[in-house]
Amino acid sequence: MNKILVVCVCILLAQLPVVARAQPDAAMEYIGQQITAHPGQSGIYVLDTGEEALLARAWLADHAQRTIEVQYFIWSVDNIGILAAEALLRAAERGVKVRIVVDDLMIDAPDKSLLALARHPNIDIRIYNPKSSVGVPLQKRALNVVGDFRGVNQRMHDKTFMVDGIVAITGGRNMADEYFDYDHTYNFRDRDALVLGDAVSTMQQSFENFWRSPLCEQVEELYDGWGLMQKNVQIGEQDIAREYDELHQYAKSPDNFAPQVREVISNMHATFPRLAEQIVWGKVEFISDIPGKNDNRFSLGGKGRTTNLLAQMVASAQSHIVIQSPYLVLSDDATELFQNALARGVKIRINTNSLASSDNLPASSGYRNQREKLLKMGLEIYEYKPDPEVRNQLFQSAISDKIKPPIFALHAKTMVVDAKTVFIGTYNLDPRSENLNTEVGVIIHSADVARAVESAIETDMLPGNSWNAATDEADQQVSFFKRSKVRLMQMMPIKPLL
Repeated sequence: MNKILVVCVCILLAQLPVVARAQPDAAMEYIGQQITAHPGQSGIYVLDTGEEALLARAWLADHAQRTIEVQYFIWSVDNIGILAAEALLRAAERGVKVRIVVDDLMIDAPDKSLLALARHPNIDIRIYNPKSSVGVPLQKRALNVVGDFRGVNQRMHDKTFMVDGIVAITGGRNMADEYFDYDHTYNFRDRDALVLGDAVSTMQQSFENFWRSPLCEQVEELYDGWGLMQKNVQIGEQDIAREYDELHQYAKSPDNFAPQVREVISNMHATFPRLAEQIVWGKVEFISDIPGKNDNRFSLGGKGRTTNLLAQMVASAQSHIVIQSPYLVLSDDATELFQNALARGVKIRINTNSLASSDNLPASSGYRNQREKLLKMGLEIYEYKPDPEVRNQLFQSAISDKIKPPIFALHAKTMVVDAKTVFIGTYNLDPRSENLNTEVGVIIHSADVARAVESAIETDMLPGNSWNAATDEADQQVSFFKRSKVRLMQMMPIKPLL
């Protein structure tokens, strides 16, 4: 593991309790007082930088009194992922009940490490739609692809982090280095929302729907099988104790102290009161799909609740829409939706990844297949640069002055309508989010928040940060080899899976 990453992030998470736990009851009481003062409302604070989003999660994990409930599409075994797991283990060891739902497709935790965490009496881990990874041997994976193609492609893209049922975070970020500005080569420009109060109860209802769904299976059961179609993994008490000890030792190693991070931690006691002063209170809707997305079992269509609600937002627009999405691949229905809005005189601007910034070549192929059509329709499209000028402002993690500036790419999923209403969540503008993946997010009815988010997206669209798809030749900024790979993908019939 990279030394600088370990130095910076370990201190952030491992040493935070020294400062933040001085008055944990008072800290959560303060949040409760804020909620009580705004009955029937929800508080929102937009987490626009990776560093701030990481600090918020770390602070909340160490102040949890009763419960922590999380859902993630990706939970990597890099520095952020390991230290996040250790933070939850520490919470469990002080009596907090921790429940975790992780999608099966991209989880890469070692079997015994995952099983050891699940065996803690205060930790319960369930895997969503386990057809490709956890407890599934290679031969069964192949049979699943052949026999249940839609099922294998139906994923849980949700990202939520809830503490004590009163405060939560949702948005675009997964649990991995690159979502919090700690990767050395490639980081995402992303966006989350810190949510307090009324909307958190709806978020919890959604979590419970997944928790009780037959699609979510306990880790222990996935490793408790015999024969060719299921792995059998055993772990003893000594192995469990060793796994826990290694996590703790990793997180508190004295070799990992960094003065600049210690300084941040020393001021953490004031972090939440400072944020509270900037929280906007009002009407916030948490939206989510049902487990499985829709009732389809064979076709790749079907839409879902998030798709329909976001379509209603577009249909309600009177003057303008501003969108930020890492992928831009419109289905026929989505194309018609935007055409109708344009016909009403609604101006639509979209900020998406350029081929130079994107790490998803299949999605880039789908976008290139329809880019000319979308521009002729009247959409204004701006393609994010891999080295945007705004990177200097956004990339402010503890390692930012230690490494060469990494590639920056869009991962934020945001839509602002008429500078009055804003969606922040997990939904990409592509057929996969429309029909296959479960998605979540918050619809915020606040002109103040909407204008602030719109301004941030407009900054990302400036010439120093994005190319204008209508006038610039952005594709020429990448190698012939990369363009050739995308051209090959453009000829493949993969649009429903993008």
